[in-house]
Amino acid sequence: MEIAIILKEENKAFKVEKYEHSYPHCWRTDKPVLYYPLDSWFVKVSAFKKNMVELNKNINWKPTSTGTGRFGNWLENANDWNLSRSRFWGIPIPIWRSEDSADVVCIGSVEELKKEIAFSIKMGHMKVNPLENFQDNNYSKENYSFFDLHKSFVDKIVLSSKNGTPLYREKDLIDVWFDSGSMPFAQWHYPFENKEMIDEKKAFPADFIAEGVDQTRGWFYTLHAISTMITGSVAYKNVISNGLVLDKSGQKMSKRLGNSVDPFETLKEYGADATRWYMISNAQPWDNLKFDFEGINEVRRKFFGTLFNTYNFFALYANLDSYKYDKNKTSTKLTELDSWILSRLNSLIKDVERDYNDYEPTKAAREIQSFVINDLSNWYVRLCRKRFWKGVFNEEKKAAYDTLFICLKEISIMMSPVAPFYSDMLYEDLCSAEDSVHLSLFPEHNDSLISSSLEYKMALAQKISSLILSLRKKTKIKVRQPLQRVLIPSIGKEFDSAVKEVESIIVSEVNIKAIEFISSSDSLLKKKAKANFKILGPKQGKNMKDIASIIGDWSNEDIVLFEKTGQKEVLLNDGVVILLNEDVEILTEEVPGWEIANSGNITVALDVSISKRLMEEGLSRDFVSLIQNERKEMMLEVTDFIKIKIFSDKQTQEAFNNNLNYICSETLTKNLIFVDKFEDSSILKGGKEFKYSIEKINTHHYE
Repeated sequence: MEIAIILKEENKAFKVEKYEHSYPHCWRTDKPVLYYPLDSWFVKVSAFKKNMVELNKNINWKPTSTGTGRFGNWLENANDWNLSRSRFWGIPIPIWRSEDSADVVCIGSVEELKKEIAFSIKMGHMKVNPLENFQDNNYSKENYSFFDLHKSFVDKIVLSSKNGTPLYREKDLIDVWFDSGSMPFAQWHYPFENKEMIDEKKAFPADFIAEGVDQTRGWFYTLHAISTMITGSVAYKNVISNGLVLDKSGQKMSKRLGNSVDPFETLKEYGADATRWYMISNAQPWDNLKFDFEGINEVRRKFFGTLFNTYNFFALYANLDSYKYDKNKTSTKLTELDSWILSRLNSLIKDVERDYNDYEPTKAAREIQSFVINDLSNWYVRLCRKRFWKGVFNEEKKAAYDTLFICLKEISIMMSPVAPFYSDMLYEDLCSAEDSVHLSLFPEHNDSLISSSLEYKMALAQKISSLILSLRKKTKIKVRQPLQRVLIPSIGKEFDSAVKEVESIIVSEVNIKAIEFISSSDSLLKKKAKANFKILGPKQGKNMKDIASIIGDWSNEDIVLFEKTGQKEVLLNDGVVILLNEDVEILTEEVPGWEIANSGNITVALDVSISKRLMEEGLSRDFVSLIQNERKEMMLEVTDFIKIKIFSDKQTQEAFNNNLNYICSETLTKNLIFVDKFEDSSILKGGKEFKYSIEKINTHHYE
């Protein structure tokens, strides 16, 4: 402004106007920042730059891109470190200089400072030594308690050069990041004490550290710089640079925007374990997380709810049979399902241990969650439930108990780093006489229990069942309604053999009568192929249009061969492109009376026509479901028998009579009686098709 006025007064101003431009502001207060030059002390980091870059290659960065990119680039361009800070509280720069800067003393210990003060007294610059009572080589707390090496104390100390010139301490403090970077050494009072902890690498370098990604220029850097300069070694072996927690819209949380989340209220409402599991399983620790309370609810419902129900199922029947696990007397009469889930469990242990060792907690959490929901609960327990509640307590039933106990116990240990509280409760409920889960050893996988062929064929059973169930959902045919058959195109002897071995499981799971194999070129299956633009687009760019046209022209034989081999070469003007399964979508044309679905190289064709016999069986299954729900409402025990009276039309009566054994065995019904009318209408259940009543039977009196 003053310059503008002078130019106007001298009639030299052509034009004066206000100009708005960007200017640095404090990120905390939003106030303008004023920059001006100051004399400062520097650490000559540039002399160690090459060593720092080389040592960084030995550090396991998560993600790798941060170590090689952001941090690596920072090291490549590292400047000398400005140590000086104009503050009051902090570590004073331990340098004393004469007023003409000709004489300089740098102090490295309290013992050295005490001696220099004594010399200063001798030279007449100080009268009293405030460190007179300090005892050399005494590192007790008491010996350091009567003085305070902060600015208010050390600024009063005047030292002396050898020729008697007074020396005054530099007024600045040391950058606080120097404090944090010195942590590995300062925690051991190195080099005055515990030298073996650092020099013999008993407690150095650190196995693992974690902080925000912004610390690539902060703590990560100062640790690395100081360690390189002092020891020529890395300060840490593994590091995770944490991402940010954003709101559900992807905006950075702040009190100013009103989108921040109170962590204490969150933990109070949703629990620590559900919150931790959601955050770890939802995104890698180094990725930004869009925080949404609905995600925590989903974790509570799907994962913890499923695990809770699985344990309750086990506990209910184990208590009825007075079962107690004995690791020295585990059953040897394992069914194929037992062997499969134990194989999957040991594969899981192997994978989770690898993930934890590789600092990949998200992979570990997702694998544990998938095992609990898809393999243990939705497959093993559901397919084995009759073994738990039917029949006497024999070796086969004990094998089921042993298997489920082992799975639950190992799960409780593997999940404990992420969900420490629920895992501890689950472990103690299972192993009441033992210590906390956090005092147990991580499980060791047993390779002899892992069967890749068994896992392969059971995975086929799961995938085929999933495809068939998706078709049922699409056509709104409930699972309780039996269907006649499903056709599966053959893709090789190994595939056919594996499917046949698990055929009984598939037909039971999806409620069909039979599985039939057909040729992959059968006329029933008219397939079309189209490019998966979402996958191919980023990879092929300008060639995308030509590739899509070629894929669209594939014949049925081309598609069958592609599904079998999993890849196909496409010739373009500028070369050859290899297409993979993920690059192409295979669609099957609709056929009247059939529903067709495919996933990868597996295709299923479901016969959706329903005969009279199938309809009757479906009606009976619906009735069984009604009775089971009634039993729950009546709070009957799983061992209680009942008597059922039914009033219905002839068609329903015929359907129930044709499936009488099934109805009675599934519902523990001793007597099922058809009546012409009910005297007491208040006990009636049912709808238009039929009405029924249920009565609990005193089994002792009945017998």
